[in-house]
Amino acid sequence: MAKAPDRHTVPIKMNSPLQSENVSLREQLERLLHEARRNEDKMRRFDQLERRLIGAGSLLELIRLLLTEYKQAFAVEFVTLALLDRDYEATRILESGLGNNSDLDGLTLLQSPVPLEALYGEVRCPCLGDFDATQHQELFNDPVGAIASVALLPLARQGELIGSMHFGSTDPDRYTSNYGTDFLERLADIIAICLESALSQERLKLVGLTDALTGVQNRRYFEHRCPVEISQARRYKHPLACMFLDIDKFKRINDTYGHPTGDDVLRRVANDIQAQLRSGDTIARYGGEEFIVLLPQSELHHARQIAERIRIGIEEQHFQAHSGHAIKVTISIGLSMLPSRNLSGENQQLAEQLVSAADKALYQAKHSGRNRVVCDASLPSGAAMPMPWKPGWNSVALQLPRWIQAISVAATGTLKRLRESKSR
Repeated sequence: MAKAPDRHTVPIKMNSPLQSENVSLREQLERLLHEARRNEDKMRRFDQLERRLIGAGSLLELIRLLLTEYKQAFAVEFVTLALLDRDYEATRILESGLGNNSDLDGLTLLQSPVPLEALYGEVRCPCLGDFDATQHQELFNDPVGAIASVALLPLARQGELIGSMHFGSTDPDRYTSNYGTDFLERLADIIAICLESALSQERLKLVGLTDALTGVQNRRYFEHRCPVEISQARRYKHPLACMFLDIDKFKRINDTYGHPTGDDVLRRVANDIQAQLRSGDTIARYGGEEFIVLLPQSELHHARQIAERIRIGIEEQHFQAHSGHAIKVTISIGLSMLPSRNLSGENQQLAEQLVSAADKALYQAKHSGRNRVVCDASLPSGAAMPMPWKPGWNSVALQLPRWIQAISVAATGTLKRLRESKSR
């Protein structure tokens, strides 16, 4: 039996406008909740990235994090970084960490702030909008049309631009002018602080790895660098040469003219050696008047030529004591090569063997007359023999082919005239 309706129950008819408003409010609430969850997830990922940036152990690690981790964490297709490097400080630091066979794709080092000032003017907040090839192509160096929208983050400390971070997306709506920039501003501040901190840490490291007198690297740095270069040589199968250099009779210079003059000689010799080297080569003061050099990707004949140039350059230099007296300075050099085959053992062990072989060759150079280059005895016999290079004879040897050619031309002319006279 059906239950009779309660006489106190009043049927309610849903007001259509009220129902529509209710549905609209629910949709707005859902959107807000979705946005809140998305922002919460974004902040979680940003917090993780921030911790990794702050914890970076070197400038190289920090830059790699910026160029790779952000791209992966936030699904950004294109990420590049430009840093102001007026004195090539960052260049030297990164070259030291990278070696000769690596690169940082997406990094640009600028020697002038002009490009950054042209990009931002007086603005120090992120710039978002459509990709403009005339303004943005050089920042990304990707095919035209690949990027639809960009976010440019000025990196500044104490109001001065130190760099610029660039994000590019194939989605034209990813970065628009009405997009909130609070998150990006915070990111730019964190990156700038981390870059400044990383550079300060690298400077402190360099103080401990640089010889205070000559300005070249010290033995501690070399002993760290040598196994790294050997690892690179083994991996990529390229040659590696080592030179051990010692200033001849340096104690006599100190005893005769005083230590200030000896210090000047050490500085000049270090500069002369460095002037003959490439940016990827390593030079260090090994101790006292001894220097050591690593030449990656240098065959024996090339390393020998470099050693001879160094030796002759120092011999021809005009050194002068503080008293005004002229000083004759020469240098002896021992040369060794990392074996190209049958390499076994740890890199540290191979480094010790390489240095020991160069040291033995230097000992032979000292005891066979000084002022010469001697190669390790295990190298080909012709290379291992001491062979002082006399500049006068060398210039004669270089001009012999021209003289022979001139004599040949004269002889040909004479023979031709003889034939003509006989035919008459």
